[in-house]
Amino acid sequence: MAGKSPTEKKELVADWPALTRTFIQPESDAAKSTLIKYMEQILFGLQDFLKTHVGFTEAISLKHLADRFTNSLISQNPDKKLADVITDLIEDIAPHAVNVASPYFVGHMTSAIPFFMVHLKTIVAALNQNLVKIETSKVVSVVEKQVLAKIHRLIYQQSDAFYKEHIQSTYTTLGCFTENGTLSNLTALWVARNALLSPKTGFEGVEKEGLKAAYDAYGIHRCVLLVSKRGHYSLNKAGGLLGLGNRNIIAVDVDANNRIDLVKLEETIRTLLKGPRKAAVLAVIGIAGTTETGSVDPLREMAGICGEHNIHFHVDAAWGGPTLMSEKYRHLLSGIEHADSVTIDGHKQFYMPMSSGMVYFKDPAIMDNIIYHANYVNRPGSVDLGIKSPSGSREANSLILDSALKIMGSRGYALLIDHGIETARKFADEIENRKDFQLITSPELNILTYRFCPFDLQEKLAGSDDRQRVRINETLNDINRQIQRRQREAGKSFVSRTTLDIKDFPGQHIVVLRTVIMNPMTTIDILCEILNEQEEIYKTMIRDGF
Repeated sequence: MAGKSPTEKKELVADWPALTRTFIQPESDAAKSTLIKYMEQILFGLQDFLKTHVGFTEAISLKHLADRFTNSLISQNPDKKLADVITDLIEDIAPHAVNVASPYFVGHMTSAIPFFMVHLKTIVAALNQNLVKIETSKVVSVVEKQVLAKIHRLIYQQSDAFYKEHIQSTYTTLGCFTENGTLSNLTALWVARNALLSPKTGFEGVEKEGLKAAYDAYGIHRCVLLVSKRGHYSLNKAGGLLGLGNRNIIAVDVDANNRIDLVKLEETIRTLLKGPRKAAVLAVIGIAGTTETGSVDPLREMAGICGEHNIHFHVDAAWGGPTLMSEKYRHLLSGIEHADSVTIDGHKQFYMPMSSGMVYFKDPAIMDNIIYHANYVNRPGSVDLGIKSPSGSREANSLILDSALKIMGSRGYALLIDHGIETARKFADEIENRKDFQLITSPELNILTYRFCPFDLQEKLAGSDDRQRVRINETLNDINRQIQRRQREAGKSFVSRTTLDIKDFPGQHIVVLRTVIMNPMTTIDILCEILNEQEEIYKTMIRDGF
């Protein structure tokens, strides 16, 4: 039998010796060398690594990429060694991922993270603690309760005595970590639903008996949630998951500043409560940093309205919550301390890796409404954090936030928040100073929208009737779609786009460009480059088509 060629690849086999080597250590010096080569870059030169290896938005179609990944079989034996897999990740996957850390990437609520977050994430992964139960986390559960108290205090500013009583209490809960803002909003509304439709004589509560029995017991025909039309779509999901029906997530109109219209809110509540068929308002939701425009609802006034009608007041501060660390701008969230519950995302302006969410409650006992026990885990009388949480197993994101707060301090985070808000304001000024752009929504926090609108079309809009305005705006919508798409495909910079209804053009849907300024490396000079590129795209690629 002929011998194997020296260049022929040795077949890999899954057996106990190979598995043992793979499980506990690199299978060879080559694998170790490859791992060190790239991990050293990631751990000690993250931004340079991303700039070198990670694509921004290369001009390659998703169809082309999808055609490369159509294998649905799992091989019995290993396909590749660790060194080869790592090389593939760096050389084949990373170039076609998105470099969200680029200071030119200003289109979404995902940005650069501090380099030390990778270190912290690595340690948390290595420890592999499971926060569902004290037996799989021990001291980490204790640390988590401390972190929850720190953020709770940031929001609610209760007394020393309050936090001394509740910070490590086995009977009360200040909040919980979740995987994201969607799950945090769902948790808050789950708690609110169970508190509203709680057990009473002849009724064991909505959690046990379901909504039909609850509605019968309380003499109502439906529960509704009220939120501005700028509310996050996770709230519609909550309507479905909680059995309310997303038709009962009622969108209230907004004012000229994209904040909930308080007059319309009060009118809606009165109509619901006095209608011929009784409805219950499960919660009113204020937004501290809307996804599309970054607006902050009038939280203090909303809290007053909710107090008057005894309605649960939830604040979705997934985006804007960390603004509370800024002495200059925390007033923008004035009134949040009156909320019954608050959502904050860790992977947004706490600059944590994906993904981390949190929800906090003013009443430390209210989460008793969602307690679940099991004989094999989360037994009655235990201190397991999974007792009052929608999540089962989850990682120790609280360790990352706890460490980051120690490394950054509230003032360090405030510098990031202040930079984003102030740079957004400078950008708004720049847009208003350019004759071919229109600022659509001014930044309240660090998000704004605008559109490319050539000056000659602005003049036509000003002198047109309603029908002509519709046609001109349709043309402008197409121009802005093309600018956004071509800029993205060019691969240097990125802004997102959305569609807004604007009071100047009632009944029309206006395509706007959207920027989110959270990367501390994003400067006004970079933003001017982005505008310059948009102008050039229009002049060289689009103008002749219109």
